[in-house]
Order: sequence, then C-alpha cells, then structure tokens
Amino acid sequence: MLDFGEIKTYPIKQRQNLVHHSDFVRETGKIKPWPNRKFRQLVRKVVAAVRNKKQVVVSIGAHVIKTGQSLLLIDLMQRGAITHVAMNGASAIHDFEMALLGATAESVAKNIEDGSFGMWEETGAMMNRAINRSRDGFGRAIGRLIAREKMPHAEYSLLAAAYKLGVPATVHVAIGTDIIHQHPLCDGAATGRATYHDFKLYTESIAHLGDGCFLNFGSAVIGPEVFLKALSISRNLGFKVHPITTANFDCRPGITSYYFRPNKNIVVRPISLGGTGYNFLVDHRKSIPSFHHLVCKMLDSQE
Repeated sequence: MLDFGEIKTYPIKQRQNLVHHSDFVRETGKIKPWPNRKFRQLVRKVVAAVRNKKQVVVSIGAHVIKTGQSLLLIDLMQRGAITHVAMNGASAIHDFEMALLGATAESVAKNIEDGSFGMWEETGAMMNRAINRSRDGFGRAIGRLIAREKMPHAEYSLLAAAYKLGVPATVHVAIGTDIIHQHPLCDGAATGRATYHDFKLYTESIAHLGDGCFLNFGSAVIGPEVFLKALSISRNLGFKVHPITTANFDCRPGITSYYFRPNKNIVVRPISLGGTGYNFLVDHRKSIPSFHHLVCKMLDSQE
C-alpha cells in the first residue's frame, strides 16, 4: 500500500488563484432581478417561511463561492432568512481559503500534470488538525478555526459567519473527494466522525422542515443524496415533513436538461405528500443576487 506520509506539499502562497475576494458580490439593492414568474413564486414562499419562523435550509456546491456569492448568503443568515447552510467538502475548502488568503481556486488542468494539484500545506494541515480535534462536527470546527484565528479575510467566510451567529452549518463529504484528503494529516476516521455528526445535525433541521423551504444551489451529487436520506430518517422517526417547498438551481447556462439526482431527489420525490418543487437552469451570478434582492425587498416592505 502507498505511504501517504511521503506525499509532498507546497506553501499555498506559491499557488496562482483564479478567484479573489474582490470578485465577490457585496450588495444587490440596485440590480434588476431575474424576471421569472416561478422564481418570484418561490421567493414569496421563502419569505412566508421566514415570517412564520419555519426552516429555510440552503445547500450549496463550490461554484456558489467561486462565483462570489458568499456575502449575500451571509447577509441572509444575519437577517434570519437562512436557518441552516449545508455544503460539500469543496465548498468548505474554498470558504476556508478565502478567509485565510482572500483568494481560492487553482488551475486543476495545469497542476494535475505534476501532482501538485491540491497539495497545499496550509489548507490541508490547518483544516485536518481542526477536524481531527473536533467533537462537534466538521462545519463548526472550520468556522471556529477561522473565527478564533481571526483570519485576515474572515468576513468572506460562510462557516465563520454561521459559527458567530449560531446558525447550523454542516459539511457533507465522501472520503477521497476533496484535496484535504490528500494531505498526510488526514485521518479518515476523524473525518468520518465529523461529517457524520454534521449529518445528524442536518437531519434535525430537515425533520422540522414542514411548511418550510429547501433550496439547493449547484450541488449535483452530495447535496441531493444527503437531503433524501435525511428526509427519510425524519419521516421514519415520525416527523410530519410536509408540505414543503423545494428548489434546485442548476448553474449550467445554455443546457436544457436537468441532472437526474437534483431533479428526482429535491424537486420531485420529496413533495409527494404535499408541497411544490421548482427546477431552475440559471447561473448563480443571476439567481443568488436576484434571490437576495427580492427576499430583502419583500421582508423590508412587508410585501
């Protein structure tokens, strides 16, 4: 068996980054929202859930952060319009690096050629140490690390914001899918324990999703699969998780068909007992600013 202890890592300052904090969207007050009738229907349901103190769970994939949408989601958390944020492992890594560096995302195509892809010492060492020590979950471990270390760009971190606000933030991973699993300090058992803790915390939120909303922005595999299992557990334990509103936002502009998992596991199957499911093919640069703008406007105007 290969000795992962011999893996070579490199200082992250040597890396060229593709995304910078200056790319992040800061406010949406002057934008023209996406003129989609069903999208506005969804926003009204979200606003109703917020006013009635129901769950609004948001699940994201990494491109939400890479397209610069974190500050808008943080603002919605601060307003009480997001009650739980869930993400895959890649999202957590980009969130951490943005807090540490104010930049993230490497050229996979270039760095895979010499085996330097993902081999960044600070990302792997700092995140794995926090996960290995954690007894209260993956998301909280990284959020706490960013906040306590007072990282230079912590204001861009969803996990740090959730930690400070007391909003549940969970990270759902499969071993071997993320660059920090390449680092010699990765402990598979500790990673599994941390993400399983998050799965249980996430299921607690899904169990109380009745009359609330679940929105998935760009997670094509992990997000839909975790949601369906958490929903089944909740109903198995006797929770009345219906009616619910679900929405999937696929960020592949120009594509006219939907991925199987998000469509079936988020939009179709979960609402069979009552509710509404929406599927949108729209870039995150349009959907999330529009969502933020309309939610804030409706909440402020009592529309």
